[in-house]
Amino acid sequence: MKMVSCATYEGIEAKVVHVESTLTKGLPSFSVVGMASASINEAKERVKSALLSNEFIFPPKRITINLAPSDVKKEGSQFDLSIALLIALDYLEDDLSEWFVFGELGLDGAVKENIQLYPLMLSLANQKIIKKAVVPFESLEKLSKIPNIEFYGVKRLDEAIELLKNYANALPNCTYKKIDYPSYVIDEEEYYFDEGYKEDFLDVKGQEVAKRAALISAAGFHNLLLEGSPGCGKSMIAQRLRYILPPLSSDDILEIAKLDALEAKEPEFRPLRSFRAPHHSSTTASIFGGGCHLSQLMRLYHN
Repeated sequence: MKMVSCATYEGIEAKVVHVESTLTKGLPSFSVVGMASASINEAKERVKSALLSNEFIFPPKRITINLAPSDVKKEGSQFDLSIALLIALDYLEDDLSEWFVFGELGLDGAVKENIQLYPLMLSLANQKIIKKAVVPFESLEKLSKIPNIEFYGVKRLDEAIELLKNYANALPNCTYKKIDYPSYVIDEEEYYFDEGYKEDFLDVKGQEVAKRAALISAAGFHNLLLEGSPGCGKSMIAQRLRYILPPLSSDDILEIAKLDALEAKEPEFRPLRSFRAPHHSSTTASIFGGGCHLSQLMRLYHN
């Protein structure tokens, strides 16, 4: 049996999944077990085409892929590369269990980026259970912001096969990149800030008491309730609060980028705190959406 590691979501955090494979005697077949979603079962066709495009000859055996633990539902296309590598390297005697492998496969063997990959990797890094990973080359720019992980970016399936065949001599092709914003250090912790103010308190005329209350609220992370007649500046002050909130640590910036990726946005890695401005008549469903378990979990997370 061969094994590599991958991951899926359990709520909004990553859950490690061990991808195991066996090639046994019997009628030729290819099956994936372990509560795999439709996107993972469809991976069988992508994996077959990708391997055949790279001149791999399928052995006349019964191929079984197990995603453990089997009582956790798995979904996502990031398992494609793991499954393909286990089949292609079944003859290899080396232990590959310490490797994490992520990537969606094209029919020609190209390794494609997955938008959900960044939050998965960050969650695994925060849990301190990952040291090195094979990932799509296109994802390296974003993943380079995550410290203490060796990333091996590959563009095609054959590159990934060669990498793990000679992993003892492999070198990571991604170095850690600090967040590119000004910062200062307090108690050996680095905090980043943005000198660009899209909305400035200079735009608010008068309302000195309200502006001072906003300053105190931002400095101490206190709640703030603004009450007054329409047009007196309540919304203007609230919209500008995020620009005077205290600077962010690198962990804070990465966490915000993770939430952006979970909402299908491109992470900016900008030291600017999140801000929501729903109308007072907005319902819970209009803010968090409905029909998806992830929206309910995001609601609990923000609360």
